[in-house]
Amino acid sequence: MNVKPLLELRGITKSFGSVQALSDVDFEVLDGEVMALVGDNGAGKSTLVKCVAGTHSPDSGEILFEGKEVHIHGPKDAAKLGIEVVYQDLALCDNLDVVQNMYLGREVHDRLQRLKEPIMEQKTAETLKSLAVTTINSIRQPVATLSGGQRQSVAVAKAVQWNSKLVILDEPTAALGVAQTEQVLALVRRLAEQGLAVVIISHNLHDVFETATRITVLRLGRTVGIFERAKTTQQEIVQAITSGAPVSISGTPETAGATP
Repeated sequence: MNVKPLLELRGITKSFGSVQALSDVDFEVLDGEVMALVGDNGAGKSTLVKCVAGTHSPDSGEILFEGKEVHIHGPKDAAKLGIEVVYQDLALCDNLDVVQNMYLGREVHDRLQRLKEPIMEQKTAETLKSLAVTTINSIRQPVATLSGGQRQSVAVAKAVQWNSKLVILDEPTAALGVAQTEQVLALVRRLAEQGLAVVIISHNLHDVFETATRITVLRLGRTVGIFERAKTTQQEIVQAITSGAPVSISGTPETAGATP
């Protein structure tokens, strides 16, 4: 079965002066799957994501979304397409409560420019419930009082509240404890179950194998290969990351996966 990717990158190249960050990179993610993006420091993961998010513009290559070529010139263009990125720093305001963070910059007003608090509270509660986030006692408590896992849950909920189709998570479990990590990984799986496309960037291969459908390995700005999680091992992924051994690349989950 040939499934068309929601997001497809073809031959993406990006340099910064004499530094070649990306060289002819191919990447894709399907609706309802978790695609992991892994590689050592300097592999080009962040640069690739910033090309999708509109922070950087590729020097060459194509970006296709829902089968059509798109040109993403900034985060607003990405958001209009339904692409949301949750960066490692989460970009939450500690002094604001959960509702205020969820609607930051997108507040709902009436004709007199008064905040429509009940509507925002209801939508926030519905979004958290849909993601089975049950660890937050009150949506009116300041974010500063939340644990790391709870904060990550708020950041993800904020990303999916705006009819997003693709959510990119940058190191979502970094600096979290065991219990909080499991909460976040369960949240990632629920996003895919709801039909969203999810990209997870992580150095933690245990987390990758707990959530991912497929795994894309980058090394020194190039695509090493695309692996189907069920048909590979952590040892093979480590070998691809460290040695860049060539593997066959496939475009669908049914046939993807290779041994270096």
